[in-house]
Amino acid sequence: MANVTLRNSQPVPMLDFSRQFATLRQEILNSIEAVCASQHFILGPQVTSFELAAAVVCAVPHAIGCASGTDAIWLALAAANVGPGDAVITTPFSFFATVSAILRCGATPLLADIDPTTFNLSPVSVEELLHSSPTKNIRAVLPVHLYGQCADWDQFTTLKQSHDLLLIEDAAQAFGATWNGVPAGALGDAAAFSFYPTKNLSAMGDAGLVTTTSAAIDDHARILRAHGMRRRYYHEEIGWNSRLDSIQAAVLEVKLRYLPKWNQQRREHALFYDQLLRKANLTADTAKEGVVLPITDPRAGHVFHQYVIRAPRRDELRSYLTEQKIGSEIYYPVPLHLQTSLAHLGYKQGDFPISEAAAHEVLALPMYPELREDEQQSVVDAITAFYA
Repeated sequence: MANVTLRNSQPVPMLDFSRQFATLRQEILNSIEAVCASQHFILGPQVTSFELAAAVVCAVPHAIGCASGTDAIWLALAAANVGPGDAVITTPFSFFATVSAILRCGATPLLADIDPTTFNLSPVSVEELLHSSPTKNIRAVLPVHLYGQCADWDQFTTLKQSHDLLLIEDAAQAFGATWNGVPAGALGDAAAFSFYPTKNLSAMGDAGLVTTTSAAIDDHARILRAHGMRRRYYHEEIGWNSRLDSIQAAVLEVKLRYLPKWNQQRREHALFYDQLLRKANLTADTAKEGVVLPITDPRAGHVFHQYVIRAPRRDELRSYLTEQKIGSEIYYPVPLHLQTSLAHLGYKQGDFPISEAAAHEVLALPMYPELREDEQQSVVDAITAFYA
């Protein structure tokens, strides 16, 4: 293939923080100034206010702010008393924190392969693992709502009931997503959210949240996030410093009011990408034949934190897009079972073929609410030029 230089091409960033900030600048600055004036910088009134607002959106009675999405996964597990001697089933096709949080609890991660259409943890693979590992003391399943689409919660609920399991949601990429109309965060025994700046609901730094319907998990999480203290300087257990700072909470509460609109814009952008890629005759059923579009389960309310295609010659395509100054990203190029630091888990190449195939084919295209249609057209024009 000879590289094609596009006429009238324009740079398209993977993400542009400045556009969102420009529309909210004064509201955000006012919220920060209020924190500064209050002098309550850690777990202040803005944290309580954001927790209450987030709980309403997630349709749960309890929401606990914390320092990061990684801490949120650990807190959700630890507050549910998952620990040494327990095993937790999760996916090899996720960010590293999904597994590292299990290890941080002292529990053992067990991996099961993904669904080839949604990239989410496969309930069928989980059930096979449950039947083949009856002596592993499997305490919980930790599905990830990858790219903004909830995992198949109907089947996971059936597994929970038949095997007496905890269900913990890794909802780091899915604030505002739904399953059969129920919000992410209200589906499992507890859920973990990330507000890392690239997320669809983003802080101006690190921040996270645990949601739960359980008063016991709520109480335990609040103790754990503050060094195991219920009462200052009296430590009931060994916790951690995972307190949410008030500035991040204030910023998040401003943005939370706009999130339904932003998530709808993401869905509209995803639909427009679908239309453009089909119109360009680029689409196919497998990545060997062409570009595979993302699939939305009809039971899911997808928020398209990422718009992820499967692409032939993915790495070459990404290099070409970079030359054209068009952003893209690979989520994730190395499945967790093949990470050097997790070799002690005992997995090897070939153990999870669907995850491994996805790692070689997935490519995320620019996606954010402020993305323009002409920019999406430029992205698809560049992809078309590459495959021409």
